[in-house]
Amino acid sequence: MLKEILLKAFTDMYRSICMANTYENNRKDCQYVHSTSLGHQAIQLATAYNLTPIDYVSPYYRDESILLGLGFTPEHLMLQLLAKAGDYFSGGRSYYSHPSSNLKDKPTIIHQSSATGMQLIPSTGIAKGIQYMQQVGKLDSTPVVICSLGDASITEGEASEAFQNAILYQLPIIYLVQNNNWGISVTAEEARVASAVEYAKGFPGLSTIEVDGTDFELCYYTMQEAINAVRNNEGPILIQANVPLLGHHTSGVRKEFYRTADELAESDKHNPIYKLQWRLGETGVSEKEISDIKAAVEAEISQSFSAALNAPAPMADSALDHVFAPTPITAEKGERAPKHKEKVLMVDAALFAIQEILEQHPEALLFGQDVGKRLGGVFREAATLGEKFGDHRVFNTAIQEAYIVGSTAGLCATGAKPIVEVQFADYIWPALNQLVCELSKSCYLTNGKFPIQMILRVPTGAYGGGGPYHSGSVESTLLSIKGIKVVYPSNAADMKGLMKAAFYDPNPVVMLEHKGLYWSKVPGTEEAKTIEPDSDYILPLGKANIVEKASTEQLNKGNSCCIITYGMGVYWAKAAAKNFDQQVEIIDLRTLYPLDDALVFDTVKRHNKCLIVTEDVALNSFAQALAGRISSECFQWLDAPVEVIGTATVPAIPIHLNLEAEVLPNANKVSAKIKALLNY
Repeated sequence: MLKEILLKAFTDMYRSICMANTYENNRKDCQYVHSTSLGHQAIQLATAYNLTPIDYVSPYYRDESILLGLGFTPEHLMLQLLAKAGDYFSGGRSYYSHPSSNLKDKPTIIHQSSATGMQLIPSTGIAKGIQYMQQVGKLDSTPVVICSLGDASITEGEASEAFQNAILYQLPIIYLVQNNNWGISVTAEEARVASAVEYAKGFPGLSTIEVDGTDFELCYYTMQEAINAVRNNEGPILIQANVPLLGHHTSGVRKEFYRTADELAESDKHNPIYKLQWRLGETGVSEKEISDIKAAVEAEISQSFSAALNAPAPMADSALDHVFAPTPITAEKGERAPKHKEKVLMVDAALFAIQEILEQHPEALLFGQDVGKRLGGVFREAATLGEKFGDHRVFNTAIQEAYIVGSTAGLCATGAKPIVEVQFADYIWPALNQLVCELSKSCYLTNGKFPIQMILRVPTGAYGGGGPYHSGSVESTLLSIKGIKVVYPSNAADMKGLMKAAFYDPNPVVMLEHKGLYWSKVPGTEEAKTIEPDSDYILPLGKANIVEKASTEQLNKGNSCCIITYGMGVYWAKAAAKNFDQQVEIIDLRTLYPLDDALVFDTVKRHNKCLIVTEDVALNSFAQALAGRISSECFQWLDAPVEVIGTATVPAIPIHLNLEAEVLPNANKVSAKIKALLNY
């Protein structure tokens, strides 16, 4: 090996040691939780040195030496350690060694969360995105993805989902497992029955390599060979690098809390810098040269820490920046009801919208459970798309909600634009780890560098005896997640216009699509069928619609009220309003976040009485929260308490039709609420 590479590695390795010592000696200043790479440096540096700017890497929280090896300076890292305004990675928002980078001279690093093993799926999504963009002629280079993780992460379910997809599609990814045999204070023997390499052997098609992670030269050539193999379409590969943990788990969970002095001394015998310094001696590097390097590094680290310590803190008002990336869609455009078109079902409006998106945008793709050409979705919501666009653009996945959702974070980084589907709202829960930890926080915690442009389609709602696992409403849970947008159309025209707006929105958008409105099979929902809008029709998110007006006469007499609703609630409200003489004004929210506050509040102030209708369980719901906001914003205009009607407080929708009808709202129940409100 060239002596220059060994000297570079020694310099970076000694930097990491001096940085850890500096943090330890200045604990009062280094108040935010952090982990260091002590013991792991050899494999991390070997990995970084073999990467090129076209590649991608997903480090985990102990990977500061990967960052040093990529060319980030100690000061870069210290600015994040101290949460300074100049922190390139997150602007003072995230922890030490939680990088994100789109610098052209370095590999791309998407958002990295602290949640153990969560990076496996987004990283695999990057690899899928590389493959897809190559297939559609949008990428002619051969990037490689490195997903770095600790050995304890292998026990997460996300690992299995990631491995399955990497193998199934033969993706260009290396899973680098740094095996120190600790999961905070839990040993490998306590936590798992197999090492990462042993576990990976249960996945045919996933090559495995085990390496001494303390031997820099061995690691360098191992990573070089593996990266070249994956670049030549021989991947995926799992590499287990066995390393000692020489530092604390974190600055807050310290090694002396749970490790003995003898055990720590034994681990230190495997310190990678000892091997590297000995190897330098073999190549003719003198002790004086080593001493000079150390002195220069010590001075550099001292100067860097002083500069970072004195750097300005973030401005307090920057805390609200980058929750979302700005959307280009701000106005309704195109023809909503062209004369030459016929009425279409809501399910077909969604289908046509996606078809037009796929026709116009080769970077767009659609996947999820049963959406491929064999079935085209259990509601036929993707029918014919597989045949028209091919298996590489419209395809099935396994029952892997976490992968379906989380992979989009990686796909977006490559320029792909995913539309994905979870088959029923009741089965969205395995995806929440990814939706919360990765997608919702990516734009915010990367300081705006990596918003996630994706659509998540979720068939929802109850009708016709769907039963406890096919009838759920999940909007209140989703709306508690900040950093995502939630749309809930009630008719075909809105479905098509909102689907287009969601596609062009650079942020995660969940499309809640009521199964009972798809085909207008539920009595009273015929108006969900509308004239199909033109292909250029687009409806901005956050714009509600007055779907029924009260008369001016009733309004002036004080004999009116307004209903705020969405989805199936629109049709319950319309049916109920027929029992009253133009006394009811109905707003269809269409988008639940962002909410059209202006129209809601203005309408309530005009009518002075308000009923919110939801299909979700009313107790502790989005609807109740909205009622509270209306009460606060419109208090002096209200002539009655803001009322809410929703599903009864039950954990699931029962399957028998009589029981289903008992717990759900309906037109009669809404009508009774309106009557009481008008008579208040």
